[in-house]
Amino acid sequence: MEAVAKHDNMQQRVEKLQFEVSKLPQYEPQTKHTFHGGMYCREVWRPAGVLVIGKVHKKEHFYVIMYGTVRITTNDGVQSITGPCVLSSTPGTKRAVYAETDALCATFHRVESSTVDDAEMELVEEDPNCMYLAGNAVKGVLS
Repeated sequence: MEAVAKHDNMQQRVEKLQFEVSKLPQYEPQTKHTFHGGMYCREVWRPAGVLVIGKVHKKEHFYVIMYGTVRITTNDGVQSITGPCVLSSTPGTKRAVYAETDALCATFHRVESSTVDDAEMELVEEDPNCMYLAGNAVKGVLS
């Protein structure tokens, strides 16, 4: 029961942070999408000083800090982690990730989908307050 309370508290804190950060100009993360053998890998590069807040995930997946140092929200609080490091994410996870140095992070998912838009619908909950569209395009910015 205590783990659920910690998770809910962290998610509420991330949602408050998202509300405040949404008032500022947004960084559009350089994102590479790869589908292979029923898996989806999403690599997200960010320079030092950038904060990215994701959506609530529906399924278990791996979050990998490939290189660099990030401050990342976890069920145990905010942690500073230097890659390489693999984290296991549970359903309901919503992360805020601040790059202390240039960093490359990736998520690995089992999927039925074969497109970014379909994977987005399969993997994350709808979030009208999120600053990003499928594929990490910033809302309101034309490509």
